[in-house]
Amino acid sequence: MGDVKESGEMNTSERLVGIIYDEKMCKHHTPDGDYHPENPNRIRVIWNKLLANNIPQRCVVLKGKEAEDKYLTAVHSENHVNLIRNISSKQFDSRRNRIASKLNSIYFNEGSSEAAYLAAGSVMELAERIAKGDLNSGAAIVRPPGHHAEYDEAMGFCLFNNVAVAASFLLDERPELGVKKILIVDWDVHHGNGTQKTFWNDSRVLFFSVHRHEFGSFYPGNDDGFYTMIGEGPDYLAVWDHILIPVAKKFDPDMIIVSAGFDAADGDPLGGCCVTPYGYSVMLKKLMDFAQGKIMLAFEGGYNLNSIANSFLACMEVLLEDKPISGSVEAYPFESTWRVIKEVRKKLSSYWPELADELPLKLTSQNAPHPHFLMSNSDSEDEDEKAPIVIVKIKWLHLLALEN
Repeated sequence: MGDVKESGEMNTSERLVGIIYDEKMCKHHTPDGDYHPENPNRIRVIWNKLLANNIPQRCVVLKGKEAEDKYLTAVHSENHVNLIRNISSKQFDSRRNRIASKLNSIYFNEGSSEAAYLAAGSVMELAERIAKGDLNSGAAIVRPPGHHAEYDEAMGFCLFNNVAVAASFLLDERPELGVKKILIVDWDVHHGNGTQKTFWNDSRVLFFSVHRHEFGSFYPGNDDGFYTMIGEGPDYLAVWDHILIPVAKKFDPDMIIVSAGFDAADGDPLGGCCVTPYGYSVMLKKLMDFAQGKIMLAFEGGYNLNSIANSFLACMEVLLEDKPISGSVEAYPFESTWRVIKEVRKKLSSYWPELADELPLKLTSQNAPHPHFLMSNSDSEDEDEKAPIVIVKIKWLHLLALEN
């Protein structure tokens, strides 16, 4: 962890921001050493980028902590927890690869168990510190990621559902901390199927996922993230302003957890989208207006090393209130995306009256000239004609569902 040690003090009088990173999570890698997009360099480059910009020196740096089985089994089956706990042991040496081959986009090695327990436990630890008020906000640089992991199955590079475990822990095991409602915002380019299913019947959680779907052809390739209308272009800010923000105001969460995948970033080999570091910083800044700024980022996907490092740095600067957000924040999506936004607002209006009013024609007639929805002076001006299909799914679980 470089020259930065765990500390309860910062060299600043600004917000207390926690950050958690543990090199032992890098022990999880492909068994044969072959390249895989979900590899140890993902968290190393983020950590090194933050070090180079003196971010950890201004934060409360926490050590990684392994999760306990009793908290993992609140989200996962005992069989699943037992498998992940033992998969790296010698008794599984002869069948580890065979087990992985039967799962969806998963690999195991001798370091997978420790990394998975550290990832889940570290997100729990940071969430608890923020809920207690020891920290204002924070970011967990963890892997393997978690939002695809379901009750009884590892999938999509995810072993334990780190965010779901942390949210469940706060709601069920630490009621004295006063976190009664949690908003989970998943801006990873892939649908957070595991998180959605975990809280399907829990009205204490508002789960918001904006992701590519492409009629179920984009990973995880099922109907769980389906909505009847889709739009082109990563027009996240318009979705924030006209769907998420009004609903979040009504929901009034006590804490926000972001499944912070950066595979919608410009240049990502899997996501195919074009969100800039500035774009992520604006989305995060808008969320800081809720829950007294009690917000935690938990790293999920993102596979372009340069993009994830720069995007994570931009978000940390927001948490530290390092500098004001500059540049244009106007969000003019494609015409097709306006149709999605209007249809979603109409469908949700019976549950969320805040969405009942029709958007002014003067607003919805303004469309994006090209796919880059947000630019600052420091962002690339590349006119790459990418137009991936993006949908938004938002649900106050128990009360509404957008399934047909």
